[in-house]
Amino acid sequence: MKPIIEVEEVTFQYKNNEEEFNALKKVNLQVEEGEFLVIIGHNGSGKSTLAKHINALLLPTEGDIKIQGMNTKEEEYLWNIRQTAGMVFQNPDNQIVATIVEEDVAFGPENLGIPSQEIRRRVDEALKIVDMTEYSHKGPHLLSGGQKQRIAIAGVIAMRPKCIIFDEPTAMLDPSGRREVINTIKKLNKEENITIIHITHFMEEAVNADRVIVMEDGEIVLQGSPIEVFSQVDKLKTLGLDVPQVTDLAYELRKEGINIPKDILTVDEMVMELCQLK
Repeated sequence: MKPIIEVEEVTFQYKNNEEEFNALKKVNLQVEEGEFLVIIGHNGSGKSTLAKHINALLLPTEGDIKIQGMNTKEEEYLWNIRQTAGMVFQNPDNQIVATIVEEDVAFGPENLGIPSQEIRRRVDEALKIVDMTEYSHKGPHLLSGGQKQRIAIAGVIAMRPKCIIFDEPTAMLDPSGRREVINTIKKLNKEENITIIHITHFMEEAVNADRVIVMEDGEIVLQGSPIEVFSQVDKLKTLGLDVPQVTDLAYELRKEGINIPKDILTVDEMVMELCQLK
């Protein structure tokens, strides 16, 4: 099966006054349909720049990006690409445009000229998926940060994308709001079979991914399953990145001579291993 996203030798050059620098350097990436991909890396590593290329907000200086075979450089495909690969940004307040929740969710489909009856159906379905049906007639300003982000996600869902790119959607939320959004993301992937590309600074959010990609200085420097990536604690720390807390605890216990596996990712796994120690 052809990948839903193909990134081929992509370089992107930012111009800042007289200076130029490559934010992406010959990046190659394929994302399979239905995959849950997490991208991590410190600020300036290129992860958000890559995300904006997948949504065609930026175009490569060199190389190509194809979304279901549609090249982002070909203007005729622009709206089809953005319908196929929707995007949710960091600050939910910057994405909400209406004064009533259901009107905000309907904004995208209305701009596509979708018939009113179909818009009504899509709005109801999208709000149900993100568990926000009871707030449909409320003003977004009355909602918590996590609830606002779920409304922003519903607005993207109503466009019927096959892929959603989340660019640090939990960065401005408290722990409760983060849980709400992460649970919604997992539900979209597992129950709705939507391809997920999730960019985050929170390592615990990457534990349930199918694949984790680590970016540094505009390049992919490490990738694999969460276990394969996070078990390389020393390498991640040299890149200035954290690992999930329980993985770091396992790492420190092993340094003290305690026989704990290095590929622990969750608290439940840690408790099980500790209980088995003699």
